[in-house]
Amino acid sequence: MTSQSEIIEIFWSLLGPWQYLYIVLTFLPNTILRLLKAGNIKSLFSWSLLKHAWFSAFWKVAGPRIRQRNGPRITALLNGRVTNARVVDDQVTPGVGGVVLDIGPGSGSWVDVYAEVRDGGASIQKIYGVEPGFEAHGQLSKSIREAGLEDLYEILPVGVDALEGVKVKGDHYRDQQLRKESVDCIVSFLCLCSIPEPEKNIAELYSYLKKGGRWYVFEHVRIQGNRPMQLYQAFVNIFWPHFVGGCQLCKDTGRYLREAGPWETIDIAQPPEEVWHQTVPHILGTLTK
Repeated sequence: MTSQSEIIEIFWSLLGPWQYLYIVLTFLPNTILRLLKAGNIKSLFSWSLLKHAWFSAFWKVAGPRIRQRNGPRITALLNGRVTNARVVDDQVTPGVGGVVLDIGPGSGSWVDVYAEVRDGGASIQKIYGVEPGFEAHGQLSKSIREAGLEDLYEILPVGVDALEGVKVKGDHYRDQQLRKESVDCIVSFLCLCSIPEPEKNIAELYSYLKKGGRWYVFEHVRIQGNRPMQLYQAFVNIFWPHFVGGCQLCKDTGRYLREAGPWETIDIAQPPEEVWHQTVPHILGTLTK
């Protein structure tokens, strides 16, 4: 029998997404005022532009907080110390290194983690940040400078579908082209929820990994194995993308990753501390090609 305390816990858990959306909503009035003061009438009369400005204002506050809350396990993940979504003391898989594709870095909330693992001994040759959103490049460049990664990190202003053949800076800053099966590692943190055609584009990203290459994942995903919670998540998702920058709650990202191509090992799972009534569950771990 469910105790009163458990009922209260479930209630607040189910209410959580609506509280989150309310917090996002509180950023809208100031966003409108800021656009008015700037004379940006175009954004005020374009719902897509207004939504983007609104979410950007929110994410400047929320992004660093999410980064801080999840920092230790992300550092452990990139150091190869995560298995079955649990942080362990010993390395169980090789850490991030070589040529890295950083998918959807946005304004760079996670960029400093590369400096942290590099300073801890990771042998990173180059990081290519795949970020088609030009409006994020200014803050992303600032984050790269603040992390001291100007020599390693290059922004690629294209989407996944335009990666092949894009010009990049290779060894000794010589121009070269990005090719399939040329990347040692892919990193995606809370970004695959908003990419278009995720099944197709995740398979496309897979093709850039070398054999033995690794994909480090921290993403939120569709609820599995609980039909009532799946329906509730789908209901929340009617509203969620309009508040949270196009983010989709119900993408089956775990399946898309598993089916992207042949993997030598798949070690991704839901963190054990996440409860069955969590509307926004995650997967954490590594896939090795």
